[in-house]
Amino acid sequence: MSFSAKSRVWVYQSDREFTGAEVEAIQHQLDIFTEQWKAHGHQLDAVAKVLYNFFIVFIVDENSANVTGCSIDSSVRIIKELEQTYHVDLLNRFNMGYKVGDKVVVTNKEDFETLINIKKIGPKTIVFNNMVQTLEEFENKWEVPFEKSWHNSVFAHLL
Repeated sequence: MSFSAKSRVWVYQSDREFTGAEVEAIQHQLDIFTEQWKAHGHQLDAVAKVLYNFFIVFIVDENSANVTGCSIDSSVRIIKELEQTYHVDLLNRFNMGYKVGDKVVVTNKEDFETLINIKKIGPKTIVFNNMVQTLEEFENKWEVPFEKSWHNSVFAHLL
């Protein structure tokens, strides 16, 4: 299925890395969910993927049916179920994700600030902008250098 650049995107970041077995089980649950995900009785053109063993990304192409408050609530319900099942935090927006080489690291805001202070995170460090809202933003602005991210405006005084 190909999705419009304007498709809606939601990114949920885990506070720990999922194991291979967990990714497989979670992906299976997400596939079942998106196959039956509806808005006011209309099937949504949707997909959900586990990326980097840390992120759950929902994509919905609204060309055939628009996402509604109720349909968003149902996606949040599955996220909360996954949190309970796997003992992870997927809704804490104060956890920061970044890359060290090809490895994803997630840490809390305070430790992230410390890493900037001690120069372990710098202008070129790849960070994850989980605030992206469209597929186009996701493809172009989800993984970006710190200096080109919203993180820079919040934490620049530490560089």
